Amino acid sequence: MTVALLTAFYRLVIWIKSARLQLAMSIHIRRAKPDEADVLTEIAHAAKRHWGYPESWIREWKSELTITSEFITENQMYVATKGRDIVGCCAIAFNPSLAELEHMWIRPEHIGSGVGRALFLHVKERAAKLKIPALELSADPNAEGFYERMGATRIGEVRSEIEGQPRILPRMAIVIG
Repeated sequence: MTVALLTAFYRLVIWIKSARLQLAMSIHIRRAKPDEADVLTEIAHAAKRHWGYPESWIREWKSELTITSEFITENQMYVATKGRDIVGCCAIAFNPSLAELEHMWIRPEHIGSGVGRALFLHVKERAAKLKIPALELSADPNAEGFYERMGATRIGEVRSEIEGQPRILPRMAIVIG
């Protein structure tokens, strides 16, 4: 490679990293409001559809994909915004014996843009402040790689079946402290 070509390549890499940083900096995280439940539910459905699941499965998962105002009130639910638009959400849900990362959903057009990373890191920081030793989650198989990149490890699996087809969901944990 010539020096000019290498220089052009490095400038391109720097430009791409700069553009990604500017995009990530435009993401704001805040607590969700109970009256945003319908918008968050719509995002959950759109995110699940993004992976190409049959519409009959989406209907079957309706209750699992529904985020209620009560859920928002009773848990630490966060939204990621870009400008005035909500582009993603996730929650720390407290169960008697553990804390769960739940309802991690990103609008499909924002998948891969840093929204999920920003939300995940925010929730991880909140968990540390709350002195939560670990967060557990059941991941969609399509999201397992993302959670691994965020530092989660597989601790088991959740087996289920839908319309006669077996499904195996990775059960994962992220150590906080």
